[in-house]
Amino acid sequence: MDDQIKSIESLVDLSVHPLSNLANLSAYIRFTLPDINWCGFYFLLDGVLQLGPFCGLPACITIPLGRGVCGTAASEDRTLNVPDVNRFPGHIACDANSRSELVIPLHLDGKVVGVLDTDSSVPDRFHEPEIELLTTAAARIEKSLACNRTIWAL
Repeated sequence: MDDQIKSIESLVDLSVHPLSNLANLSAYIRFTLPDINWCGFYFLLDGVLQLGPFCGLPACITIPLGRGVCGTAASEDRTLNVPDVNRFPGHIACDANSRSELVIPLHLDGKVVGVLDTDSSVPDRFHEPEIELLTTAAARIEKSLACNRTIWAL
C-alpha cells in the first residue's frame, strides 16, 4: 500500500490543471485496485453534484444533495463505506453491476466541493487499506484544487 500511496502522490502534479489530475487518478484507481468497476469525481455546482472526470461505464450526470451514496456523503460531509449498495436507502444505480461503494468528500477552504466515488462489483469490497489509500488520493486532489484555484472555478 505504501508504494500505491507514493504513486498517487507522484501522479497528482500540483502544477497542472486539476482536470488532468482528476482524469489520471480515476484511471489509476480503476485499473490498479482489484475489483473496481468505476472510479470518478462529482463536483458541487449550483447546489447539485455534477459528473466530473471518471473511468468506467457512463454515469449519472447529476446527483441531488442528500440522494444516493454520493449525495449523502456530500451533504453530511462524511466518508461513506457501503458494503451493499442495494441496502442503502435511495441508492442511485448508475451501473447495475456495482455492489459496494466508497465515497469520500472533497474540500476547498473547509467546504465540501465534491466527492471521490469508487464502486466495486464485489460486495463489502472496501476495507481499511483501501480507505486509507483513497483518503490519501482525495487529500492529494484537495491540494491540487487549492494550488490551482485561479483556474478551477470553485
